[in-house]
Amino acid sequence: MPALDIGCLDDVRPGALLVAMPALTDPTFAGTVVYVLDHSDNGTLGVVLGRPSQVEIRDVLPGWCALAVEPEVFHVGGPCETDTALCLAVSPVAVAEGASPLRRVAGDVYLVDLDSDPGDLQEELTGLRVFAGYAGWSPGQLAGEIAEGAWACVPGRAGDVLHQASGPELWRAVMGRQTGRLAVLSTAPADPSVN
Repeated sequence: MPALDIGCLDDVRPGALLVAMPALTDPTFAGTVVYVLDHSDNGTLGVVLGRPSQVEIRDVLPGWCALAVEPEVFHVGGPCETDTALCLAVSPVAVAEGASPLRRVAGDVYLVDLDSDPGDLQEELTGLRVFAGYAGWSPGQLAGEIAEGAWACVPGRAGDVLHQASGPELWRAVMGRQTGRLAVLSTAPADPSVN
């Protein structure tokens, strides 16, 4: 049987997805899909996708709820700085330059400056999602976790950021579009003991 190709640290870049492998049992990240925002010698930053909270965007950032996709709630982006809001938006037409409130992450995905006027972006955005907190790895930490088989690194798509699915459903959707043995994992039971 061919080896499981989970990618390597060289595959980690803004716009890539870190997909928790079954071996990762830490409850903070088990079964998650993390969208990579930044990766450098200083470490790696990302947000956990598909983990909606009970906090309504309209209650905290009322101007932004009209641009948010369903459900219009904060998503739990990770365990770091949970009182910090990060906003990711998808725009096929935006041009992030100069004083733009948008900063390109990868492809059509942008980080949005939440201090800007949402009205200025209404025409440019397909939708956005707001995250409370983020996931962070110190230098060398993610390399060790990938080497241990905790994460698969796969290409991300702009649609992943706004995906309606959450939790295991999102994990299966991302794994199901991979090739080889990674795709087979998408059909495995969540609890291997029931197999």
